[in-house]
Amino acid sequence: MKQKNIVLCGASAYEQKYYFNPDFQALPERVRQELQIMCVLFTEDVGGILTLEFTEEGELTFRTEALESDARYDEIGSALKIKQLRNEKQELLESLEMYFKVFFLGEDGTI
Repeated sequence: MKQKNIVLCGASAYEQKYYFNPDFQALPERVRQELQIMCVLFTEDVGGILTLEFTEEGELTFRTEALESDARYDEIGSALKIKQLRNEKQELLESLEMYFKVFFLGEDGTI
């Protein structure tokens, strides 16, 4: 049986809402705010729904989806925006992965 990914946060251009998983409430406020800004701006820019999810190995993934009827959603723009975010937010994303591995997967935090 495949374990489901654990959602960290997400935003929807359709509902104009942001979700943050309360299991991660211990993250610093600055980090939570940065995640919110990143997700909301992403959906404002390319549309659709964006979620940041941890795999069972602790890798942070970006998952996007859109309604078939959403002519505003830009699939190519979405992929480019994710690549841009991965480059610009590399330190933040790596820190979140380490946090997840230590506090949720019980790893010792050494590289």
